[in-house]
Amino acid sequence: MEYILSIAAGIGLSAATGFRIFVPFWVLSLAANTGFMEPSSGFAWLGTPVALVALTVAMVLEIGAYYVPWLDNLLDTVALPAAAVAGTLAAATMFGDMSPFLRWVLAAIAGGGVATTIQAGTTLVRGTSTVTTGGAGNFIVASAENFGSLGMTLIAVIFPIVAMLLTVIGVTWLIRHRPRWGRQGDASPA
Repeated sequence: MEYILSIAAGIGLSAATGFRIFVPFWVLSLAANTGFMEPSSGFAWLGTPVALVALTVAMVLEIGAYYVPWLDNLLDTVALPAAAVAGTLAAATMFGDMSPFLRWVLAAIAGGGVATTIQAGTTLVRGTSTVTTGGAGNFIVASAENFGSLGMTLIAVIFPIVAMLLTVIGVTWLIRHRPRWGRQGDASPA
């Protein structure tokens, strides 16, 4: 049961990194620094005050940058590969006492894949908002992403099975409703 809970928490945290990269790590660091949870081996650095301060600064800068109209779209260009790495790391932090090979393979496939899918979805939403509102609606998108990241992180830490179920539902929905631009056979008759 412990493996299932740690995998569920890791997948939920990976989804949260798809919204914001530093929020999940900040919550994990805060939880480790207050004794709420113990990081898995290799991630003890999350429980240090230096990590908490550094992650606080990084989180505030990341959140603030998404409220700057031109900078939010620029950040989306680098966020996809960064989310893949962050999702892999977030998952690995929760995968406890697994063999290192299994931990990193599972983290890369499940964690990196989930984070990348969520980030791609948010990039499409922000792009649509930019085109349809001239960027004026991006404030709402950024706020929703912030709440999504924080909410999913807290759910992953407190209710990991719920986080995994929400992630599976969200990723499935994103994959089923992805844009079909440029695909063969999708052209509507004129």
